[in-house]
Amino acid sequence: MEIVIRLCSVGLGGFIGAVLRYLVSGWVQDRSGSIMFPFGTAAVNLIGCFCIGVLAYMVESRSFFSVETRAFLLIGLLGSFTTFSTFGSETLALLRNGRLDLAVLYAGGQVAAGVGMVFLGRLLAYGIWR
Repeated sequence: MEIVIRLCSVGLGGFIGAVLRYLVSGWVQDRSGSIMFPFGTAAVNLIGCFCIGVLAYMVESRSFFSVETRAFLLIGLLGSFTTFSTFGSETLALLRNGRLDLAVLYAGGQVAAGVGMVFLGRLLAYGIWR
């Protein structure tokens, strides 16, 4: 029965995360006015990296969440909210369109900024819950 509850937690989180991804990514992309650079995907990846930094710190240092809540938040919600597979596809599309400059900027920027946002999330969580 525990596995069913955990699977339902992941599924519900995944549903919510996917809907949020669609809404946030679309909103950011619309506001950017860009048809060439995937600002929406960049935004959800960075937001997701920051959030996972905060939550991972809370889990690791405080055992803050139950197993089901961790499954809901980390695997379900954030797993479907962040869009690394889309990131890979969009980077390839930039390369296929001959935009090596944008592909390198996008891929390198996302990796560097993503790691930085995880660090900032953990730093914020540490400052609040130490």
